[in-house]
Amino acid sequence: MRKIILMSMVSLDGYIEGPERQIDWHHVDDELHQFLNDELRRMGAFLSGRVTHQLMADYWPTADADPEASGPEAEFAGIWRSMPKYVYSRTLREADWNTTVVRDVVPEEVAALKAAPGGDLVLGGADLAASFLRHDLVDAYTILVHPVRIGRGKPLFPPVDSGTVPLRLEGTHTFGNGVVLLRYGRP
Repeated sequence: MRKIILMSMVSLDGYIEGPERQIDWHHVDDELHQFLNDELRRMGAFLSGRVTHQLMADYWPTADADPEASGPEAEFAGIWRSMPKYVYSRTLREADWNTTVVRDVVPEEVAALKAAPGGDLVLGGADLAASFLRHDLVDAYTILVHPVRIGRGKPLFPPVDSGTVPLRLEGTHTFGNGVVLLRYGRP
């Protein structure tokens, strides 16, 4: 059965974006981008909310046509275009680029998606992740901690009253730019 892997870049203080949706503090160099390409190429689909999907759709469909794009950046454009995508939105009516629009996070529908053949499913975006977490649908975490504190913004994990959720450390890696990869799974 496929896993749902929450993958996110966060600041040291736990934010995925600044208060004005800034992500200019991300330290994505060629080494980190190549790692992400290698990880994401193996996935079976991208799961995202509308905001994350539209942010990606505004750039990645033609990023490889930009002569200033690095090799790993241009490579990711092809990965993004060809990967099946599920965007969870109540307002988006349709989407291009191999995308299926899903209205709500329904645990039975997610279970069917996990049971389908193919690679694991990568989950992105704090709001959608919060919904998946409320339904206890996240199997693993790949968190990329950037060496910066931004002080405020959108946290990856919103406060919850559900208690402690134990996780098992599955691996770490430090990139040359100071970003630290943390992999966690369910015990």
